[in-house]
Amino acid sequence: MRKTPTRTRFTPRLRGAFVSVALTAISGTTLAATPASAAAPGTGTNTTQFKGVNWADPRDNYADDPVVLSGLSLSDTYAQTYAKASRVIAAFRANLGANTVRLPINPYTVNGSYWKSYRGVIDAASDQGFKVIVSYWEGTGTQKDGFIDDEATYWPMWNTVVKAYKHDQHVYFEPMNEPHGYTDTEWADLAAKWLATYPSVPRNRVFVSGAGYNDHVTSVCADPRLKGTYLSLHHYGFWKDYATYDQWVADLKERIGTCASRTVADEFGAPMTTGLDYNKPDATNNSINFIQADTDTFRKLGMGSVYWPGLRTDDTYSIQKLIGDAARPWLATTNQSGADRLAWAWGRGKPVQP
Repeated sequence: MRKTPTRTRFTPRLRGAFVSVALTAISGTTLAATPASAAAPGTGTNTTQFKGVNWADPRDNYADDPVVLSGLSLSDTYAQTYAKASRVIAAFRANLGANTVRLPINPYTVNGSYWKSYRGVIDAASDQGFKVIVSYWEGTGTQKDGFIDDEATYWPMWNTVVKAYKHDQHVYFEPMNEPHGYTDTEWADLAAKWLATYPSVPRNRVFVSGAGYNDHVTSVCADPRLKGTYLSLHHYGFWKDYATYDQWVADLKERIGTCASRTVADEFGAPMTTGLDYNKPDATNNSINFIQADTDTFRKLGMGSVYWPGLRTDDTYSIQKLIGDAARPWLATTNQSGADRLAWAWGRGKPVQP
């Protein structure tokens, strides 16, 4: 029987010059090809085209005001945001081999004046060929309850985002992050309503979150109204005090069911700043068991994955940290063995050494 976890996570475009700088910064970085067994993007037989990280607000994306991603400032203009984001996105690719970034939105970000600047992040990522998953986050306090905070601001938010990016093939839409306030049926109804509201958005550019804390996709996968969409799954080691490698594999597969071909794990993570070595087995360590089990299983099942977080200030799970001048940020990897495990999940690298 599935157990719903208690969620307590640790706590107009400018082109040319900016894009040229970003791409120059990563020139010479060679990425190994996806394994021959992986189907080409868009075939619907797997989701390996999504190799990504989350870029988050230091507050975990739950906010009652605009979300401001780590390394950015609410006072940044569009040009400043675009320039900083171009460098961060380039660093995700250079350091990790990522091609996907997941970004938060809320009505305060989109319906107000900051939207003009925040678009610089989406545009910078898209201009570098990144896939961009845009996901709605709820607010804090009593609003952090797994429900849409206010539909009177939620739908206008999506109206604006869809109008701006429905023709950008790099941008994907995730109607809500972790809709745990709703029953499985209620959430499927709401996701179906989102699809009906925006019929101009191709279904293969929509991520329907798994029910609960995105913790199982079996119910949304079974709903014929949601056919053709991707499904997003979250999976975390702190949901259990301890499990073996085999138990984590079994736990993950139960949450996916027969739906791996549509599913992207767009959040999973473990401590990266505490010195753990994820390249070597350690049966006594829950986090190592978890990361090795997840990355092995993603690779075997042909699933894309988006690590939480690629960048979030003061988060022990963050696999990147900001370095350099604040106006010209770059990133450094906090745990090379963690980066190696991402590469393995994404079809590159070497298996765990005994």
